[in-house]
Amino acid sequence: MDAFTAGLLQRIKATESDLSRARDEGDDFLVEVEQGELDDLRRLAAEHGVEVTASRV
Repeated sequence: MDAFTAGLLQRIKATESDLSRARDEGDDFLVEVEQGELDDLRRLAAEHGVEVTASRV
């Protein structure tokens, strides 16, 4: 796995974790921010043929 793919997958995992935490804390604004970031990262992954496993969130 190249550095780009590894970094992208790591960012997706971190963002999923942050999104889950924001939901648990009831922070609606942060949920929207993290969801937008996650959507962008998934789109970037798809554009570069990086396979992302099913989300936990």
